[in-house]
Amino acid sequence: MNSKLANTLGIATVAVLLGISAQASPAMAGGSIAFYLSPRTTQDAEAMDLGLRAYSLYNGLRGGAHIRQLGRNNLAGIGQNGRDNLGIVRQEGSGHSATLQQNGSDNSYGIFQFGRNTDTQVVQNGDRQSGAALLFGW
Repeated sequence: MNSKLANTLGIATVAVLLGISAQASPAMAGGSIAFYLSPRTTQDAEAMDLGLRAYSLYNGLRGGAHIRQLGRNNLAGIGQNGRDNLGIVRQEGSGHSATLQQNGSDNSYGIFQFGRNTDTQVVQNGDRQSGAALLFGW
């Protein structure tokens, strides 16, 4: 390969790379990832319910609805229709939004949001249901 061809290929390669980098969009400044846990069997639901109620007791909560927010500009709400329901919302960081609606009896659900700018709405209809949502935002 002669030097003129090598220089031409080198310059073309640099030009292509500069063109690609000029067209590339910047990385997204924010995003999130969410995991929604929903037991499939009655035994799994009972185990998750036990875990959420143990978490509640460990944190000095006795049942019902509990919201704990550490950070700024967070919004949360829990509505319950029925008896012996447990709803937990814990948000750490800023800009989170969460709602939990429980219709029925003996339900338990925990929403745990960390980082910033996550949003979730959960509705439980029926009896003896359990679940959890884990959200992480950046």
